[in-house]
Amino acid sequence: MFSVPAWGIVFPSSLLSSQWFAVLSAFVAINTVLYTALAIAKILPKIYVSDLWQRRDRRMTNRSIHPTPEEQAAS
Repeated sequence: MFSVPAWGIVFPSSLLSSQWFAVLSAFVAINTVLYTALAIAKILPKIYVSDLWQRRDRRMTNRSIHPTPEEQAAS
């Protein structure tokens, strides 16, 4: 095998057990989870709140100036 020179590629164990390295590791972990969730949310289709709740105060008849196909067939 080959040996890795000590140029900062492999950290010593005293650095890995320090407080600031633990805080940095926690920040990187939270940041990774956050951006992964955002990327997955961007892939999924958009959810509209109006599709989830059926409101009772919807009009029973079409009041548009453009008739629906059923109204065109009845005329």
